Amino acid sequence: MKILLLQIMNERNLTIRQVSVMTGLPRSTISDIISGRSDPRMNTLEQLAIGLKVKITDLFDSPYK
Repeated sequence: MKILLLQIMNERNLTIRQVSVMTGLPRSTISDIISGRSDPRMNTLEQLAIGLKVKITDLFDSPYK
């Protein structure tokens, strides 16, 4: 399952710092998700979705949406 956070950030011209402020997540967590070093937990996906005002399913690419 591919996380589409970087794609959403690029579409909205957002920086890691801006996403951090919007979501309340540490910059390191966002950076790790973007680089693929970590897979986000469900509560992290929820925070991202709320902060970015998207559905959780918009955050990942999967044939099983």
